[in-house]
Amino acid sequence: MAAKNEPVPVNDKGEFVRKESAFRNWIKDDGTAEFKAESNRYHLYVSYACPWAHRTLVVRKLKGLEDVISYSNVDWFLELDKGCGWTFGKRSPDPHHSNFTHLKNVYQLSDPNYDGRVTVPVLFDLKTQKVVNNESSEIIRILNSEFNRFAKNPDLDLYPESLRSKIDSLNDEIYSKLNNGVYRSGFAKTQEAYESAFNDVFNILDKLEVILSESRYLADSNKLTEADVRLWTTLVRFDPVYVTHFKCNKKLITKDYPNLYGFLREIYQMNGIKETVNMDEIKKHYFASHKHINPAGIVPLGPDVDYDLPHKRDS
Repeated sequence: MAAKNEPVPVNDKGEFVRKESAFRNWIKDDGTAEFKAESNRYHLYVSYACPWAHRTLVVRKLKGLEDVISYSNVDWFLELDKGCGWTFGKRSPDPHHSNFTHLKNVYQLSDPNYDGRVTVPVLFDLKTQKVVNNESSEIIRILNSEFNRFAKNPDLDLYPESLRSKIDSLNDEIYSKLNNGVYRSGFAKTQEAYESAFNDVFNILDKLEVILSESRYLADSNKLTEADVRLWTTLVRFDPVYVTHFKCNKKLITKDYPNLYGFLREIYQMNGIKETVNMDEIKKHYFASHKHINPAGIVPLGPDVDYDLPHKRDS
């Protein structure tokens, strides 16, 4: 188990262990759930820095839900060593609760005694003042399927029934080996734990490079799905952060994986997606917040990455 003052949870083998999300309610458009699909009823609390929260901003944009579900950004600095969690402040106030100082205050609207893990994203119900869900994988499916009456792009289905088995399989492997694998590498407390995670990261990147050499997207050659979104938010952070900060330094996406790099640039250049990327906050969050990895909190100036370069992704 983690030591009492350990900033991130690790087990006896020195392996980072991510805890489960606490709120797992669903929004339904058929009137059967406590939380019903309505325009301007729900709010997303996110961090531009966080890849899990970033997924929800990408799906919100792809579905055209900007005028349906509002969002706000917490402060980029995360006080891991003090256990304060995500905060609001002058740079990032809570637009709905002016006296709140921490995202934990929002959690405690649902459970006044809540003392568990406080994470982003949070899908919050402004009507009942309750947290609906704080599990990103479920929030993106809610956004994909339950707000089509209000969406600008209702015909876009990122989790089509015909591809669900393949998407689920891709998600499982990409999550364990890459999305969470970079964290397992960066937060490892033993050499063995680090090497295991490091090898997972580059084995799956090598596999994905082959898939994308033969197909435009992961689950279907011509159809963007949630598997692509979930991969993409990790890829966009890989060279600027994970290569150095999380010691994933065997290869670069921009230099060593031409198909992954083309895939990364294509999605970045889709209408409105680059607006969801704040590289300044991404870098400041990781390098300044993780003092157990980078004690001086110095944020590197490089590398210069250009995701606006032309790409050819026609299958």
